[in-house]
Amino acid sequence: MRVLIQRVAEASVSIDGKVHAHIGRGLLVLVGVATNDTGEDADYLAGKIARLRIFNDEAGVMNQDVRQAGGQVLVVSQFTLQASTRKGNRPSYIRAAPEAVSRPLYEYFTGAVARLLEREVSMGVFGADMQVALVNDGPVTIWMDSRIRD
Repeated sequence: MRVLIQRVAEASVSIDGKVHAHIGRGLLVLVGVATNDTGEDADYLAGKIARLRIFNDEAGVMNQDVRQAGGQVLVVSQFTLQASTRKGNRPSYIRAAPEAVSRPLYEYFTGAVARLLEREVSMGVFGADMQVALVNDGPVTIWMDSRIRD
């Protein structure tokens, strides 16, 4: 499972020109599920995200997690995070899990983040054609892969 985490001043997901979800200060998390991912991958990344200290404390040092900072979280499914660009110029998505695997893991992951943060987490709509808007704060953008744990 891969995630791209962006610290945002605000972020939203629109579908057919209508805002589906909107958050203020917090994290926009894009999630790509691979064919061999499991709940363990989701739990690992949910824990990392919940504890990720990328918000400034009173001294201006990145020392607070999203909960301590009072931030919100928006999670959006994005299969293209599983793209392989090793050969040619057209990305291959063969590693991306089919919907029967990816939808339940996306929902499980979002629930795990919500449980760890003890607050609601906003979501995109799985499989929808979404327009994601954000104001990256910093900018701070971090990429994680559940298979790379060193």
